[in-house]
Amino acid sequence: MAVDTDRQGNASGAARSRDDSEFLAAYDPREFPAIAVTVDVVALTLRAGALHVLLVERGGHPFQGAWALPGGFVQAGRESLDAAAARELAEETGLDATQLERVHLEQLGSYGDPGRDPRMPVVTVAYLAFAPDLPEARGGGDASAAAWVPVAALDLGGRTKAREPERVTPRTSVEPDAARPRPSEQGPGRGIDGGDSAPRPVGDATAEDGPGPQALLPLAFDHAAIVADGLDRARAKIEYTPLATAFLAEEFTVVELRGVYESIWGSPLHAGNFHRKVLSVPGFVESTGATAARGGARGGPRARLYRAGDARLLHPALLRPDREESVR
Repeated sequence: MAVDTDRQGNASGAARSRDDSEFLAAYDPREFPAIAVTVDVVALTLRAGALHVLLVERGGHPFQGAWALPGGFVQAGRESLDAAAARELAEETGLDATQLERVHLEQLGSYGDPGRDPRMPVVTVAYLAFAPDLPEARGGGDASAAAWVPVAALDLGGRTKAREPERVTPRTSVEPDAARPRPSEQGPGRGIDGGDSAPRPVGDATAEDGPGPQALLPLAFDHAAIVADGLDRARAKIEYTPLATAFLAEEFTVVELRGVYESIWGSPLHAGNFHRKVLSVPGFVESTGATAARGGARGGPRARLYRAGDARLLHPALLRPDREESVR
């Protein structure tokens, strides 16, 4: 006997739909513990040849007045994780949709230790972002202020593998690139955290503020670990992908590219060896046929200009000096 599979399939599908509707009508999410989801962004850029990370000064509790990564609660049911991360980055930098297309943004990891947030169980999904010439930071949302802070000035709990930084005060490390809050952001109860958002001078160190002279800058929540993970990811990825070019303008010199590697790895590189390795990797960079507007500091011919090639992976990889020694 022939079986009408289409009719049977439709019937079973309708039954499943009815069962699902009945289940959802009786479903009570309050039977399960409440948990919130946030995004945090480790945004890296080069400023004056040094690697900087974007930080905000928290205007509300908890950790009021402390420095933290830009981030916030995901607008549940209205945006994806990627959209939430892009929104948070735009709020603190002023980037529009077109400018955001220049930013490399990738998911870094998720963090859900039970005690990471004193308010309630909060899982955060961290993102890593980097791009050239990111604009001045500006305090958005519930942030009292925002700043591009040198990575070397942060207290990452010994997680960073870069060379030992010079010890600096929070004022020295933060204030030059700090953005003052806009008037519309001041006043009580603004932002997702609530509480007063009255600003204080960026980097003001008092007895209550914590780190004094000769101290590295601590971060709120578990953001020191997140920043350290972001740095590890960036240092590793530029070994085997061409993402170092994302820190540069569309056209650049090999010297400028070497500066990116030195800033991220925290190690000086041999100029000649680096130049040879870069040009020997197929698809890493391609010549524009043009030269820089000016010659080097010591005179001589003007440097050739390159652009990013079409390679997705670098083969052979450009290994960090310490890793290169270990594989020999």
